[in-house]
Amino acid sequence: MLVVELAFTAAPERLDARPAHREALGRLHAEGKLFAAGPWADDRGAMLVFAVGRAELEEILEADPYYRATSGVEVRAVREWLPIVGS
Repeated sequence: MLVVELAFTAAPERLDARPAHREALGRLHAEGKLFAAGPWADDRGAMLVFAVGRAELEEILEADPYYRATSGVEVRAVREWLPIVGS
């Protein structure tokens, strides 16, 4: 699994892209490619857990307008996660 950590700013471009982003997340979850996603409680960022390889993740990030917003969203980290407990 791959974990993507995002950081947010107050830039409106992020908010404009959010509906399409959330629609894409729903589709990816239904396809079994996205395990979980959501913002931090303080809305300063988010975490997404993907069940795909790195090449496919890059395609997903490139296709989603949220990650291409000129400002407002920054991919802070992409890390491989090896869960010991859970599916």
